[in-house]
Amino acid sequence: MTALARRFRALPIRARLSLLVAAAVAFAVAAVSVTCWFIVQGKLYAELDGDLQSSVVALDKNQLDRIVDTCSQTPSWTDAIGPQSGSYGQLVRTDGTVCLLPFASAAVKVTGGDKDVAKNPDPDSARFRNGVDSNGDQVRVLTTAVTVKIPLGRGTANDYAYVAAVPLDSTQSTLNDLALILLLVSGVGVLGAAAAGLAVARAGLRPVDKLTEAVEHVARTEDLGVRIPVEDDSEDEVARLSRSFNSMTSALASSRDLQQQLIADAGHELRTPLTSLRTNIELLTRSEETGRPLPAEDRKALLASVKAQMTELAALIGDLQELSRPDTGQHEGRAQIVAWQDVVESALRRARLRGPELTITADLRPWYVRAEPSALERALVNILDNAVKFSPEGATIDVRLTDGVLSVRDHGPGIAADELPYVFDRFWRSPTARALPGSGLGLSIVARTVQQAGGEVTLTRADGGGTTATIRLPGAPTPPPEVP
Repeated sequence: MTALARRFRALPIRARLSLLVAAAVAFAVAAVSVTCWFIVQGKLYAELDGDLQSSVVALDKNQLDRIVDTCSQTPSWTDAIGPQSGSYGQLVRTDGTVCLLPFASAAVKVTGGDKDVAKNPDPDSARFRNGVDSNGDQVRVLTTAVTVKIPLGRGTANDYAYVAAVPLDSTQSTLNDLALILLLVSGVGVLGAAAAGLAVARAGLRPVDKLTEAVEHVARTEDLGVRIPVEDDSEDEVARLSRSFNSMTSALASSRDLQQQLIADAGHELRTPLTSLRTNIELLTRSEETGRPLPAEDRKALLASVKAQMTELAALIGDLQELSRPDTGQHEGRAQIVAWQDVVESALRRARLRGPELTITADLRPWYVRAEPSALERALVNILDNAVKFSPEGATIDVRLTDGVLSVRDHGPGIAADELPYVFDRFWRSPTARALPGSGLGLSIVARTVQQAGGEVTLTRADGGGTTATIRLPGAPTPPPEVP
């Protein structure tokens, strides 16, 4: 059975559907055919039994005695007993002895049931069965008590049972013809169902074939531009699968384009510090090889430039690592309930070290969020770094945290209105800021981190000049109760 199941599962879906449809139809047709055959058989036997029952008549005492005495002769009164159109009739004694009636053409084989009726005669009982005559022919048999007329009514003759029978040739022929017709109809029905199942399977699986061809084409050519046509109003499973495939290929194509763009942008951004590093290192190396040392001030400037470029490279690599993490929300095991005001305080300490000449004011109200602490602090540091970078010396940076809304307002040159839609794009830098250090990834990391925490971030031009960065995160002013 297991091997058969494995072979069935190894068949194509079309073949399996056709076999299942054919099997279901075969079962239904077989059940109907067998039921029909048995019903017809019962009706035909009921007619024969009725004919046999109606053919039995009562005898008077003298007739019974004369039949028993001369059962081998043919007296005229024997027409009073036996089937009107049958050819079998006999009396059976308790010991199984058979006395044929004159019209009988053959004897019916006696069974134990016939002798039981002779031993215990009951005029109201009748036993029907299929039997065989002495010639081997099939017959329908009625066995009943011999009914005798007596002066005051009717009685039964002890020690005798009456057996009447009719041939089953015509009935069996009718049943055999019916069985043959049902068998032919069933076979045609099963074959038709199998053909219809195959046709339906082909029509139903045609979209699956297209989907398979598309998948094979993508696997072979890596062409993610393949789309499967789907009717807009179709809502069946195949249509949903096709839409899902189209969405998947679109997402993969977009992801690959973003990846290629990220690689290209990263290569472009890495080229500048690497070129500067190589130039500075070559100058230092040539000075050592030629034995002509550089002036102390020039050497000091070169080493400072190398250090700055190394710092820029390290920051760029860190940003790229952050952006390379899966963009699927908070990482399992890292997100936790954190006090946002504490994270802001930590980021402010780092910002004050980087801009000691600036005044940074803070008004922080308690707010608790679910986020990854290190990622959230890094995002805040990026926001504050931009504020420090673009603020003139002696300027003020205002930081406010109220009801889960953090605002960082600087008094720098601000961002042009036509540049605001691009500030969160990777590697995008304002033309006026390209001379300043940075990779253009800081705000991309901010947007990513805030979105993973379920919030949103915006940059707007501030009244009176400068820029205001606003971060909204869902949370509560009090921490949730600890689960014991």
